[in-house]
Amino acid sequence: MSTAEGIDPSVPPSGTGCVECDEAGGWWFHLRRCAQCGHIGCCDDSPAKHATAHYRATGHPVIRSFEPGEGWFWNYATDEMYTSGPELAAPAAHPADQPVPGPAGRVPANWAETLR
Repeated sequence: MSTAEGIDPSVPPSGTGCVECDEAGGWWFHLRRCAQCGHIGCCDDSPAKHATAHYRATGHPVIRSFEPGEGWFWNYATDEMYTSGPELAAPAAHPADQPVPGPAGRVPANWAETLR
């Protein structure tokens, strides 16, 4: 994947966790980063699905995994996955010591039963 419409490599991520979950005191399973504006949202396996909601609200089509060791991209507009793409502004992932699911202290004991 080359730098394309919907990707701004210079924009840093909005933080280390899902913006909306942090505001609401919620939790997430995995994190996704908007490749256009840097918004961090939770994945579709998370209860709130904020990354997809961000795409629907803004039209920003491309996300990148915000998990340590993962560099794949997903294009919502075309339903295509890319195993690599342009380097985005640091950091490339949430802190390695941040638990998955996260964040620490907000994940319910029965979290696995609540997914999907």
